[in-house]
Amino acid sequence: MLLDDYEEFTENQIKILERYVTNTSGHIFVLQNLPEVIKGALFSRYSRSNLGLRSLLLKEFISNEEESEFDTIVGIKSRDDTEPKNQAEAIKKAQNFYDRILDGYGDDSIGELGGAHIAIENVSMIAAKLLEDCRIGGSPLEKSTRYIYFDQKVKGEYLFYREPILMTSAYRDVYVNTCNMLFETYSKLIPPLTSLIEEQFPKDPTISKAAYAAALRAKVLDCLRGLLPAGTLTNMGVYGNGRFYEQLIHKLHCNPLAELQDIGKRMHEELSKVLPSFIRRSELTHRTHQNYAQFFENIKMELQESASVLPNTLERNMEAGVRLIASDPDAVYKVAAALLFAQTNRSLTDLLHYCRQLPDEEINRILEAGCNARENRRHKSPRALEHANFTFEIVADFGVYRDLHRHRMLTQERQLLCCDYGYYVPNEIVGTELENEYHLAMQKAKEAFNRIASELPEEAQYIVPMAYNVRWYFHVNLRALQWLCELRSSPAGHPNYRLVAQSMAKELSRAFPAFERFFKFVDYEGYELGRLGQEQRKVEKQLKS
Repeated sequence: MLLDDYEEFTENQIKILERYVTNTSGHIFVLQNLPEVIKGALFSRYSRSNLGLRSLLLKEFISNEEESEFDTIVGIKSRDDTEPKNQAEAIKKAQNFYDRILDGYGDDSIGELGGAHIAIENVSMIAAKLLEDCRIGGSPLEKSTRYIYFDQKVKGEYLFYREPILMTSAYRDVYVNTCNMLFETYSKLIPPLTSLIEEQFPKDPTISKAAYAAALRAKVLDCLRGLLPAGTLTNMGVYGNGRFYEQLIHKLHCNPLAELQDIGKRMHEELSKVLPSFIRRSELTHRTHQNYAQFFENIKMELQESASVLPNTLERNMEAGVRLIASDPDAVYKVAAALLFAQTNRSLTDLLHYCRQLPDEEINRILEAGCNARENRRHKSPRALEHANFTFEIVADFGVYRDLHRHRMLTQERQLLCCDYGYYVPNEIVGTELENEYHLAMQKAKEAFNRIASELPEEAQYIVPMAYNVRWYFHVNLRALQWLCELRSSPAGHPNYRLVAQSMAKELSRAFPAFERFFKFVDYEGYELGRLGQEQRKVEKQLKS
């Protein structure tokens, strides 16, 4: 039985609470109109109190204005009806109060009880990827190269990051001139490529003009994005909890790139205005950060020392593509045993032993039972699939890496960007007059990169065009891989990352035929104007609304 009305409030208390909770009597309610620092501290204190959350809010926060600065922080006007005080100042004034609660009623996990939205603008695409490397507790969104033209100039200059070390080095002119050349080539090729694709794929009279124009634009920009250097400026929006931001800022402070260090300082400064108690330990002078920085530096130095003695004879694979390089031979039995586990009273060890003795026909029946009911890719498979793990090594263009990097429920790491592994040439320009200009731009960029990288390998990454291949790995379980491959092979996706998703599904299915059934919504087809169907559906929805 649900115990509604288990708390009693006066009429005045109910009036106050109605501003901050979605109902004042039921046992399930949502907090509203409260800043993150108050919500985080409130929930933290909640875990050590026998009071209901509403009673706790009234007793220890609203009624404790002297310490909590509650009225000022939530923006309540003072009694003489003047404008409220500055919220950031109030949060700073009351920080000892919130620090005491957060330190006294929980461990590091309490940092997950408060969050913030932050905009991070005019940062390089390299920085954007490093910001997104923190996987848990944050949700990033980045400006798209598919829907936005990157040919704009501000005050006569293309929008790429002027890396401070490069800009004060002997390579300044090489860097600036090469980036300008790449942007000029990108801008110059947009009109003729648009006309070329219009000729190849004329508009069907049954398709709306808006849908066709959007699909055409996406096709053109998908082809040309490879010309953009990794230093191209982009915008990001991030929502994250306090724990996520603390760890991210630790890492940014320790990054060798000046841009990332600057972003870390600015993020700490801005988040301190709304989440000071959650991120205080990531401040540069805090002992926790200093310990982290020492730990980070020691690991880096020791690994660099180990890497420096690699023999020159060690093979270096330069081939582009997808390779399954590690897997568990018992993966099928482990998944089958895990599928049975919740339906029995046997141990997982016993079930694994049992499954190893079963004929293939019976194993297949168990696996089939785990996927028969799926009607589309959004029907997520049982967690039993997480018992099978695989490692893929991928060499593909940086644009593909940027797209697939968004899948954070896996382990991934890349090497430094370089121009050693070749580059992607869009089929749409092969054999046309545009191809020579594309190749010329790529060759000039490689020459400039090689000059800079001989002295500044980290900073040289900013000049690498997105079409050049990079090497990275995915260590991923079967359930996460199923989601990745089915989502990223959908018709609306970029053809390059569709190919990688298709290749991973094929590689795994060849190595483990029993698992092929879990990839039934992978789309192996090719699509010329991949976004056309999705854009047309969007227009039809707008017309109906």
